[in-house]
Amino acid sequence: MQPGCYTALITPFKKGQVDYDGLDRLTAFQIENGISGILAVGTTGESPTLSWNEHNDVIAAIAKNSTDQCICIAGTGSNNTTETLAGTEHAAGVGAKAVLLVDPYYNGPSSLEIRREYVAPVADEFPELTIIPYVIPGRTGAQLLPEDLALLFREFKNVNTVKEATGNLENMKKVRKCCGDDFLILSGDDPLTSQMMTDPDISAGGAISVITNIVPKAVADMIRLLNKGKPAEAAKLKSALTPLFGLVTVNTMEKTPWGEVVCRARNPLAIKTLMQIMGLPSGPCRRPLGKMTRAGLDKILNIGRTVQAENPEIFKPLADFFNVDIDQRLNDPVVQKELCYENY
Repeated sequence: MQPGCYTALITPFKKGQVDYDGLDRLTAFQIENGISGILAVGTTGESPTLSWNEHNDVIAAIAKNSTDQCICIAGTGSNNTTETLAGTEHAAGVGAKAVLLVDPYYNGPSSLEIRREYVAPVADEFPELTIIPYVIPGRTGAQLLPEDLALLFREFKNVNTVKEATGNLENMKKVRKCCGDDFLILSGDDPLTSQMMTDPDISAGGAISVITNIVPKAVADMIRLLNKGKPAEAAKLKSALTPLFGLVTVNTMEKTPWGEVVCRARNPLAIKTLMQIMGLPSGPCRRPLGKMTRAGLDKILNIGRTVQAENPEIFKPLADFFNVDIDQRLNDPVVQKELCYENY
């Protein structure tokens, strides 16, 4: 793996089924705008709701369309090592160059077990693939620790990259300290990417990004500038992109007959909602993810309108590729009608 900008691609749906034509268009959009690679069927791609047959078909489609143009990373992680090995075998067979292994969720193995019983068997069986542990304890309830990551890197040279989404800067610094300068840290949190790349104690080399689903060129350019040692130029792009960081999780306060409750719309609900507003292949999320609340949809519209008003160049590649009028789409009540619940 090389430093750069990688997109955790959404999985588009149409009438409840995977929209493979839409998937092809989204992949082409990413490639045209200079992305380093595409992650197929990560959490953003709604991996928990895809069957393994769908999972494999999506990976095969993205691998085919990205051949010789960018890297295909296959999301083959699960909480079942046997399943992960089977998924990884398929991914290798269709041309993926790397696999992303999310920490096993719910059954919650220790870091020792994640290393010995999960990542190591995959790394040993598939030495030709880059194996990328994905550390996101807020989603999984488990965590591969920096010490175990370093032990993996020492034993398996194909475990040379991590997607770091702990949100814990001290943990990231410990990864760098344990694993050394030759290990690639990729940000798994769009809002933290710039900080992770400019902090010398972390020295991240890029990101596996969510917001690149709609703005691949701007994020790829920002990361490219940071890797070239041009933080001032990168900071201008970061400023323009900052409102979009709010799409990763949208929190609203909602009224019920018994008082207010917090409604937390987690990725990929918000990014897919904005993609639908803008006319991109997306479709809704699969259940149990559903729709935004009205207040949540208003937040998304405000984010889109702010970027379009202050930095319209950020959305221009999207408008050009998909031939859409951003201003019209962001202000069309017909477009928005089916995208939120009428009431809590």
